[in-house]
Amino acid sequence: MLVSIIIRTLNEDRHLNQILSIINSQNMKNFSHEIVIVDSGSTDNTLAIAKKHNSRITYIDKNNFTFGRSLNIGCEFAKGEYFVFISGHCIPTNKNWLIKLINPLIEKKCEYSYGRQIGGETTKFSEHQVFDRYFSNENKIPQDGFFCNNANAAVTRTAWSKYRFNENLTGLEDMFLAKQIYQNKGLIGYVADSAVYHIHDETWRQVKLRYEREAMALQQIMPEIKINFINLIHFTTAGILKDLKLAARKKVFFKELLSIIFFRFLQYYGAYKGNHIGQNLSNYSKMKYFYPRKTN
Repeated sequence: MLVSIIIRTLNEDRHLNQILSIINSQNMKNFSHEIVIVDSGSTDNTLAIAKKHNSRITYIDKNNFTFGRSLNIGCEFAKGEYFVFISGHCIPTNKNWLIKLINPLIEKKCEYSYGRQIGGETTKFSEHQVFDRYFSNENKIPQDGFFCNNANAAVTRTAWSKYRFNENLTGLEDMFLAKQIYQNKGLIGYVADSAVYHIHDETWRQVKLRYEREAMALQQIMPEIKINFINLIHFTTAGILKDLKLAARKKVFFKELLSIIFFRFLQYYGAYKGNHIGQNLSNYSKMKYFYPRKTN
């Protein structure tokens, strides 16, 4: 049995060597694995690192990039019976990460699984709380609902072939696919035992753009969700106050004060703005949402 581990890359050399080393040291039991890199134009040492670890590499032109399209290209290129997705800045926490993630698929308890995400040392205080909210320490196999996240996930080739990733969304391609599976009586599983450190070293602008593009995608997945100005004020205020109370208990109130205010405002302002933007993007907008580090 072959498992294909698919990683999208664009200048990911900072963490990639560590990620691939940990992947290649996983406890494999009765299966083998391949690493598939989908690169969209790296100019650093990403490709050299990938080749050092015997990865198979395919490419997508930056001008044609979307999150869903790049994953579809990776899945088409891959040879495995199961597809595993991990971000180029997510680091597995132990050598059982892979087997824990794909076991629910092998045992036919679900068709799509996703694992826990934990903040790293440089993760912003409020984002630690986001991870804690959405990625608990309790397994849910299967879960109720179609929330999913491809930063640390696995799907059967059969399920992917039937639905494929939406290539037009500005994000949340994982939730779009999971919703299709779920609506057709398929099962989604959350595997808390399969964890990664998710390293989000983003500028404040990048934080805002991430939540903005994800809100744009959520319009197509759950069009019933509307965010008005009152919601913006309420969510921002509640998020800040909750985080400040926690920071006070942890005795880091003054250290994290500005970070908490900036993060929660940009999180919800980005979501508010994205909820009111249409899906017809200019070429500049596509670059802004898909490559926020590359545009001003």
